[in-house]
Amino acid sequence: MSRKYFGTDGIRGRVGEYPITPDFMLKLGWAAGMAFRKQGHCRVLVGKDTRISGYMFESALEAGLSAAGADVMLLGPMPTPAIAYLTRTFHAEAGIVISASHNPHDDNGIKFFSGQGTKLPDEVELMIEELLDQPMTVVESSKLGKVSRINDAAGRYIEFCKSSVPSSTSFEGLKLVVDCAHGATYKVAPSVFRELGADVTILHAQPDGLNINEGCGSTHIESLQAAVLVGHADLGIAFDGDGDRVLMVDHTGAIIDGDELLFIIARDLHDRGKLQGGVVGTLMSNLGLELALKDLDIPFVRAKVGDRYVMAELLEREWLIGGENSGHVVCCNHTTTGDAIIAALQVLMALKRRGETLAQARQALRKCPQVLINVRYGASKVDPLEHPAVKEASAKVTEAMAGRGRVLLRKSGTEPLVRVMVEGDDESQVRAHAEALAKLVGEVCV
Repeated sequence: MSRKYFGTDGIRGRVGEYPITPDFMLKLGWAAGMAFRKQGHCRVLVGKDTRISGYMFESALEAGLSAAGADVMLLGPMPTPAIAYLTRTFHAEAGIVISASHNPHDDNGIKFFSGQGTKLPDEVELMIEELLDQPMTVVESSKLGKVSRINDAAGRYIEFCKSSVPSSTSFEGLKLVVDCAHGATYKVAPSVFRELGADVTILHAQPDGLNINEGCGSTHIESLQAAVLVGHADLGIAFDGDGDRVLMVDHTGAIIDGDELLFIIARDLHDRGKLQGGVVGTLMSNLGLELALKDLDIPFVRAKVGDRYVMAELLEREWLIGGENSGHVVCCNHTTTGDAIIAALQVLMALKRRGETLAQARQALRKCPQVLINVRYGASKVDPLEHPAVKEASAKVTEAMAGRGRVLLRKSGTEPLVRVMVEGDDESQVRAHAEALAKLVGEVCV
């Protein structure tokens, strides 16, 4: 059954444009409360990032949940993974996150977690969608949901993050620069690293409701690079607006992406005999990651793009670690969803154990040159991915690279674009193949 509102990662859009409106959020809160209440007593945690519209949507969701008879526990601004964790520890039926992640302030969205801190089961999402099309009702006054606030939420999550490394851990002598993107990590991230002994310089931790992700964080890493170089720091850590994505910068200012962070964590687990299976990446993971893991005899599989699919693959295989090159890293030995702070801590521990700098640790993974070209296909009725000429040309390129390269053609989930990606050992060869395939795709779409 197709979904009307839910995408692969909740409901997201521009503030003020349907369905990201107060009236829809009121109805969504009610529908969610009715769906969760069918499981018995219903308690729902609600957290948000720092964008200004979060206050408006928090109030609307709170009213809708209460009308359905669901008790509400408000967390205030908290990282998305913190809400997943607290939903589990408070034994709530569900958690709701008001966030548009790495998007600008004029976007917002809603994401749900189950009582186990994982994505909602499909049947619950479909139940909520069905209820959204029904008239809204209100339970009798004596059964209205009560609302309370969890005042020690930040402290609980800080201790949880610290518990992901050995209790004897000290990062004393480590000089860090941490970019909080004026987002949900602005309070907790500085405390975590400082309480573990690191010398921490904080960037972009003064949210005003409008500056989330603006020229900062994991999507705009230039100011972090500059601060690391100027401050002679050991490394820099960049979070996105809701704290589920992390990138790093080494002491030379070079960017370390999600593929490299994933490799560093996986190699550390492998060295200690604690990897349990292999590593899950995505269709966009660099071929260099796959080859570096192969050199260590670590199995590697690719899921569709999206942390939802990475998590599903990890659960099915009972593996511990997976992620995306964008910086979503899931450490199932510690938590149930992508958690930027916990992933950063695992990288720091791996460096500490090996006595390496971040620049040294990344050397074991040689990223292959990767060229990505977007081709707009407009109103054409031809499916370019199924066109015989495109399929034949893709197969020839794959054969020509003889196992040291690959081709990926996929449609964007949000725009009428075909993403043509080629990677391999030789950058000029890779670019030539990508440009030829992109030209062909454009021609068959006319």
